[in-house]
Amino acid sequence: MKAFAQAERFVSEVEGKKLRPAYIFVGDEVFFRKRFREAILEHLVPGDLRDFSLFDFDLADTDLAEILDRVRTPSLMAPFQVFFVRGVKTLYGRGSNEDKLAAIEEYCKNPNPDALLVFIADHLSIPADARRMDMTDKERYERIRETLGQFCGIVELARVEESEAVRWVAEYCTSREIKIETDGARELVDALGGDMMMISNELEKLILYVGAKKRITLGDVETMVLAAKQRSLYELTDAISSKDRVRALEILDAILSTGDGEEAAIGHLYMLAKTFRQMLVILERNVRDQRALWAALWQGFRVPGVALESALETVCPGKAGARPDRRASARIPMGPGRARDLSPFAQDSRPREPTLSEEGSSGARLRR
Repeated sequence: MKAFAQAERFVSEVEGKKLRPAYIFVGDEVFFRKRFREAILEHLVPGDLRDFSLFDFDLADTDLAEILDRVRTPSLMAPFQVFFVRGVKTLYGRGSNEDKLAAIEEYCKNPNPDALLVFIADHLSIPADARRMDMTDKERYERIRETLGQFCGIVELARVEESEAVRWVAEYCTSREIKIETDGARELVDALGGDMMMISNELEKLILYVGAKKRITLGDVETMVLAAKQRSLYELTDAISSKDRVRALEILDAILSTGDGEEAAIGHLYMLAKTFRQMLVILERNVRDQRALWAALWQGFRVPGVALESALETVCPGKAGARPDRRASARIPMGPGRARDLSPFAQDSRPREPTLSEEGSSGARLRR
């Protein structure tokens, strides 16, 4: 497995502490970036000294000269320091950046032996088949090779072939003493578009789900993973509503990194707009419980119950409760003197005259 082989090579360098002064992670595969970061923390940064040993910078916010100065300065509190630097694309923006690249080269020739410098170039994507790389990304990668690649170790964070992902799923389950059906492993990879970060996250949930059964079937994957894909947009809506910018961007990145990619972006935007329209209706109609919630949102403008509860909880915290009575689900005025039963349990949703009992229960006579 090519992608995993390169990952194992870097991890072995970290474990053996045979490191170069600086590395550059090229690619946007979050799974490998997380794996590398965990390996670095485990083998190079003591847990009780991480506040003094681990630093994250972004070249869009911090000047390169300041970062290099921090890297060169030995720490009195930590025996070893690690610096992660994002925003590499700023080194290749408009204008001349030769002095910045020269400063990095100068540092690599005379580095701090008690520090590791890691640049993260996640602004380009490397597909499993390098021949299919976007021309723009290919040009960016070549520029990195010709500049930073001359004095920094390059580690590719490429996407994984689906066949390799299926093998990884089977091997990981074996290491956890779990048996997974071949069709289940394929469905897991296919449903998540080969996104290794999402695959690993959902696999952990599946392992917890099967518990003592120690066996993951195709049915388990269909039950858990397909439901997870539906929940992702609602989780994004929750993050936006709670103004959690970091979590919202992480969820959005995960959604857009799936096999559907940007081609499905219009569908995601539509679902988001639909959910926020629901919350607007909830506010305008002063909804305070689920009985009124189901009555306020007409048929065709509803989504699964988890989304309705999420919308109600966002607008009216603490009001999401038991499911409403079926009979009260959707008696909504459709114009002067008309009422339409939009309950999903109704056999006939055509306009009709209300009964006397209905008039009495509502407290208001509907007239023609």
